[in-house]
Amino acid sequence: MKMKILFLLPILLLSLVSTPCLSETMGDLVDRDGLYYKKFLETPFTGKVTGKVQGSYKIGKKEGEWVSYDDNGQLSGKGSFKNGKRNGEWVYYHDNGQLWSKGSYKNGKKEGEWVKCHDNGQLNNKGSYKNGEKEGDWVWYHDNGQLEEKGSWKNGVMEGESVSYYDNRQLSSKGSWKNGEPEGEWVHYHENGQLEEKGSYKNGKEEGEWVHYHENGQVSY
Repeated sequence: MKMKILFLLPILLLSLVSTPCLSETMGDLVDRDGLYYKKFLETPFTGKVTGKVQGSYKIGKKEGEWVSYDDNGQLSGKGSFKNGKRNGEWVYYHDNGQLWSKGSYKNGKKEGEWVKCHDNGQLNNKGSYKNGEKEGDWVWYHDNGQLEEKGSWKNGVMEGESVSYYDNRQLSSKGSWKNGEPEGEWVHYHENGQLEEKGSYKNGKEEGEWVHYHENGQVSY
């Protein structure tokens, strides 16, 4: 009988190592070159994780629906993984439960329209991504709902005219961008509407005459 037990024990231990775990936590796993393993094991983890972060792994990579919670148990994010990369729609939330950001991923990179909100529910910004880079027209808003800035992006850098405003609707600045650098004439205003400075850029650097003004309209230098 004793010999039979000794014979069966290694088989039992082997089955426990190779069988997918039904439930672990992220703290039980380690990342090795992009694959997740249970501590002290050499086989990529397959199974579910629970706790603040919940989802499934398949051969060491995140797969399927995932959700995460903050320290208070409030939902902080949810979305899907495919072969270890974010894929499809993802939604994130502020600590107070308000929507923080929402959009889609393709092969782990942001793709298509994304929106982001202030914690009071007001829209913060919106625009589109292409292959993980900002592309096209983007707009930003103050937390009181007033327009803060609008401009265009190309291949992840600003391109073309850009304007920005204070939260009292006064114009803050206006100018153009080229390959992500300011180019041509720019003007900036004080919050009371008075001109603050004006001048030109060339290749991202100030060029030629610049004039600066006090809030009362007098020339500063």
